[in-house]
Amino acid sequence: IDPMVTLYHWDLPLMLQEKYGGWKNDSLIDIFNDYATFCFQTFGNRVKYWITIHNPYLVAWHGYGTGIHAPGERGNITTVYSVGHNLIKAHAKVWHNYKTHFEPYQKGMISIVLGSHWIEPNKSQDALDISKCQQSMERVLGWFAKPIHGDGDYPEELRNESSFLPRFTEDEKNYIKGTADFFALSFGPDNFKPPNTLPKMGQNLSLNLREVLNWIKLEYNSPRILIAENGWFTDSHVKTDDTTAIYMMKNFINKVLQAIKHDNTDVFGYTAWSLLDGFEWQHAYNIRRGLFYVDFKSEKKERIPKSSALHYKQIIQENGFFPRESTPSLQAQFSCDFSWGITESVLKAESTASSPQFCDPSLYLWNVTGDGLLHKVNGVKLKTRPAQCTDFVSIKKQLDLLEKMKVTHYRFALNWSLILPNGDLSVVNRQVLRYYRCVISEVLKLNVQSMVTLYYPMHAYLGLPAPLLRAGGWLNQATAYAFRDYAALCFRELGDLVKLWITINEPNRLSDVYNRSSNETYQAAHNLLIAHAMAWRIYDEQYRSFQYGKVSLSLHSDWAEPANPYFESHSKAASRFLQFEIGWFADPIFKTGDYPATMREYINFKNRKGLSYSLLPSFTSEEKQLIKGAADFYALNHFTTRFVVHETQNGSQYEFDRDIQFLQDITCLSSPSRLAVVPWGVRKVLRWIKETYGDIDIYITANGIDDQSLDNDELRNYYLGKYVQEVLKAYYIDKVKIKGYYAFKLIEEKSKPRFGFFTSDSKGKPSIQFYNNLISNNGF
Repeated sequence: IDPMVTLYHWDLPLMLQEKYGGWKNDSLIDIFNDYATFCFQTFGNRVKYWITIHNPYLVAWHGYGTGIHAPGERGNITTVYSVGHNLIKAHAKVWHNYKTHFEPYQKGMISIVLGSHWIEPNKSQDALDISKCQQSMERVLGWFAKPIHGDGDYPEELRNESSFLPRFTEDEKNYIKGTADFFALSFGPDNFKPPNTLPKMGQNLSLNLREVLNWIKLEYNSPRILIAENGWFTDSHVKTDDTTAIYMMKNFINKVLQAIKHDNTDVFGYTAWSLLDGFEWQHAYNIRRGLFYVDFKSEKKERIPKSSALHYKQIIQENGFFPRESTPSLQAQFSCDFSWGITESVLKAESTASSPQFCDPSLYLWNVTGDGLLHKVNGVKLKTRPAQCTDFVSIKKQLDLLEKMKVTHYRFALNWSLILPNGDLSVVNRQVLRYYRCVISEVLKLNVQSMVTLYYPMHAYLGLPAPLLRAGGWLNQATAYAFRDYAALCFRELGDLVKLWITINEPNRLSDVYNRSSNETYQAAHNLLIAHAMAWRIYDEQYRSFQYGKVSLSLHSDWAEPANPYFESHSKAASRFLQFEIGWFADPIFKTGDYPATMREYINFKNRKGLSYSLLPSFTSEEKQLIKGAADFYALNHFTTRFVVHETQNGSQYEFDRDIQFLQDITCLSSPSRLAVVPWGVRKVLRWIKETYGDIDIYITANGIDDQSLDNDELRNYYLGKYVQEVLKAYYIDKVKIKGYYAFKLIEEKSKPRFGFFTSDSKGKPSIQFYNNLISNNGF
């Protein structure tokens, strides 16, 4: 371990403060040089990195201006600038002293640590806002960096606006210029708190360390940079579970790595702040910044490593962020009967054919040179032909897109509210049913099977027929019976052409709508489960024997990881998320006929503590028999992995009952909608399903990511390749019975995240070819 020694970190001897007034007096320049000489003589043969002064901006501005830092004086701007002037000259004198008398045989390097914030313009393209951001940086970092790392003088903006700023002579400029062997940077809370003392110029403070490093690179001719202080803080009550500090550390170090890899910034070292909890200046003991926890009230003051210490150790061992692939990539294929699909949401149905020309027996004369209209020729009747499925223009477009995808299966959803506008069988829209039948039959001609979803709630109206919505929607059990009748109608009218059915898409996400109270959420879920089970039983009893299809429901099944792997509470929170998110619906169907015991116990525990007044409904014994086993396969929609922390919450909401919060991990690649790309998560959730619910058939009915690019969707290619690779590992290595993979989705919607392989105007993207290759290889 190489020592890096700072000569002055705000600890001026009291005598010098009382006798000379501290750094207000230029006598301290020579006194500081004498002290530095003593240190070089005493320790220099063992020290290769010297820092003269730590963060002179804080010393000058807050030590002698605002008074919130040592020595705690409140002075005018003249005093502040005078102190800064003396600090720069003192640093330069010590640098020259070391270079002349000590470097030739000690071979060390010397610099000064400069603190900085970062600031971004309100309007990124506004020249005035950008100029204000530049001024802000020059008034803090540039105040000291430009004389030392630049031309020896203060920034022009600072010189022009203040008559109180001292002036360097030409000799002093030449003496000061270049007096640093590297650029040492401090970037942490001291440079942001209190924010009202920073010259923000009406712009926005930001913690983007990468941008600061780039600014230094551009302003000072690509110097070698050492990050001499970086980190964040936690509240004083936080002991060793400092998860926030871990994620701030990840964020900062990842930004440093990006600056090195993508921007060619010459950063040669990083220093975490700080080793131990301690007295934090004006914050006293009210915040903690150490990697080691110290109980200040204990006699022994034991040092206990926090989770951030363990995590920093891991980063050091890996020299960055090591990719967390589960195992090396496989070269293998799925089974011969594996289904490769594409998913679409609710298919907009045409109620009448778009091409009626063969249905109309009349003959028309086109008045080209006159009014340009068609005029019926009276007395003439032509032969007509029966309506055909290809009369629907939208079906022709759909077939064209599917043909380009080269899939074996097409998943789409019916529109319940169009088929049964009254919510019951009193009015059946036969034209809409005919349209859907046409889609299925025409798709079959391409050797593509349809997986049909009966109910795909997409918006605030939930896709329910209006009368059912007015009657309470899924809070009313009558809706479950209406769904049963609707499902029976679809099985009867379309079932001879459909082998795979999904009753309800993501019922475990309807809590987003039924969220006024947890009791509403749980009651809606209760009725959804009964509705699905009744639909499955009808198919099983009345249609399976001659239609030979299979029926299930699609559950949103993202994986959950403990945000802080060093604490059991986070692991329990991740497990609890899976029970509340997936087990909530999967346990009744695939396991016990009832909700997970752990879910009910946790809700009761919260009720006893007075943190919630939630009531998870109970199934009757008949309902348990109805629901248990009511699925022929497990269907999951999987998009990402969530990083979960335990956080006790108060209130009767479904989300509060779980006692969890999510963190965004900066080290994960993410999409424009902040969807984290975590490929190994899909393998983990597939294994978990097998371990929890047995060796059942599994279909991945939706998997995909949003990618803003219309003509080069590389992120989607990367996502598809990595996720399918992990699915293959689950199939090939873990022996999970995966029967199909459906990419999400066929066509993107306007004004929504771009998940589609085709744009809203049907223009194809490069990822189509990538997916084609996966399909043609049946894997890798």
